[in-house]
Amino acid sequence: MRSMVVFGVVAIVGGLVGLPAHGSAQDRDSPTYGVSGSYTYRTYCATCHGEKGKGDGPLAENLRFQPPDLGLLAARNGGSYPAKDVARIIDGRKPLDGHGGPDMPVWGDAFKNPETGFDDEMVRRKIQSVVDFLETLQQK
Repeated sequence: MRSMVVFGVVAIVGGLVGLPAHGSAQDRDSPTYGVSGSYTYRTYCATCHGEKGKGDGPLAENLRFQPPDLGLLAARNGGSYPAKDVARIIDGRKPLDGHGGPDMPVWGDAFKNPETGFDDEMVRRKIQSVVDFLETLQQK
């Protein structure tokens, strides 16, 4: 009987781990969400956009286009953080100057690699984790 209870708890918890977490964007950056947005951002984005998203990364001055201050995305959108647009820019569905060319890879394609098992859902979650992380950088 005890093994059945343990199996049930493991099955329930295992099923919940793959679900998106609810709550703040900070909460969604936890291991429960499955992917760390801050780690992904630091690994792939900070070299151009800077550690705090100010557009002042170590490679920024060598780019054709100055990376924008990512903390102003909501302010530039009437005070509302444009999460869907940000995701589309990152994954390449909404190209911008400097994105998708030699200055910035289309991350939807770049994240589809052996690390993610070439899994579309894992790529979507990785991009969403960055979108959620960027929301935490928005200036009030």
